[in-house]
Amino acid sequence: MKPVERLSRELSYEGTVIKVYTDTVRVPNGKIAHWDYISHMGAAAVVPVLPDGRILMVRQYRNALDRFTLELPAGKLDRADEPMEECAARELEEETGYHSDNLERLITVNTTVAFCNEKIGIFVARDLVPGSQHLDEDEDIRVEAYTVEELCERIFAQEMTDSKTVAAILAYRARYCQE
Repeated sequence: MKPVERLSRELSYEGTVIKVYTDTVRVPNGKIAHWDYISHMGAAAVVPVLPDGRILMVRQYRNALDRFTLELPAGKLDRADEPMEECAARELEEETGYHSDNLERLITVNTTVAFCNEKIGIFVARDLVPGSQHLDEDEDIRVEAYTVEELCERIFAQEMTDSKTVAAILAYRARYCQE
């Protein structure tokens, strides 16, 4: 296959989390196309495992979906060179009130490959130590615990559709749970 040639990239919008660009490209058949491109600094998520095997989840309102979602604790990197494991540990404590010195990388996912470069490193956290949440001013997060089986049921019932959460729960089950 011939490669796609980017002819230009123009910044259309810069927000607090993303930058939106319009790319002008030459596709393999020689035609010129205009593609949207969203740049995201990256993020990390964590699968917090309680001693009884249940997983801590966070319930929060998501404006883009206009509803509450059940997700893994996660957040964006504070800076481009921040290690994802550091971000995961911070978000675990901020959103759930727990911390852990035992984080293990599970998988990395790109959330929307057609138009966005967002990459999320997903970690498993064990040996959780309870503390208190440190929520941002605009966050209202409830912490809930579920078994892996309950979470899989919610995934296959289309109740949980967040891509990082779906990928992480299914990867966790495949790697750590015996059926």
